[in-house]
Amino acid sequence: MQNFFVRCNSIKVDSGCWVAYEKPNYSGYQYMLHKGEYPDYQHWAGFNDCIRSCRMIPPYAGNYRMKIFERSDFGGQNLELVEDCPNLHERFHTRDISSVNVMEGYWMLHEHPNYRGRQYFLRPGEYRRHNEWGSTSPTFGSLRRVTESN
Repeated sequence: MQNFFVRCNSIKVDSGCWVAYEKPNYSGYQYMLHKGEYPDYQHWAGFNDCIRSCRMIPPYAGNYRMKIFERSDFGGQNLELVEDCPNLHERFHTRDISSVNVMEGYWMLHEHPNYRGRQYFLRPGEYRRHNEWGSTSPTFGSLRRVTESN
């Protein structure tokens, strides 16, 4: 993508769910995009107009299940989730999530409550440290399941 344009002024998603990334090789800021039009970077909650890579999220119709942990390597208090959580601090009693085991479905972690701030896409798998999903900090405010409708 970087060979074709320097800035991304708008995006139109005709179908499916996509994650756009600020940097090449699926790194940097991450933005969840659903069907619709995004006339400028503020409409996709962007921090700038730079998009260098993107990936389609395969359609998924199964169950959703993940376990979040307070410390790296699956240590400390933990909580298993099967539904969206708009305020992690109220439910988990800490904002730190240092490791995650995604058993089923695709999820987005958000930096702040109510699905705001930086976004981090999680596929099924084990994430032993927060930097494995692209974050520089273990502090998060909310998380939600990735579905066609959100």
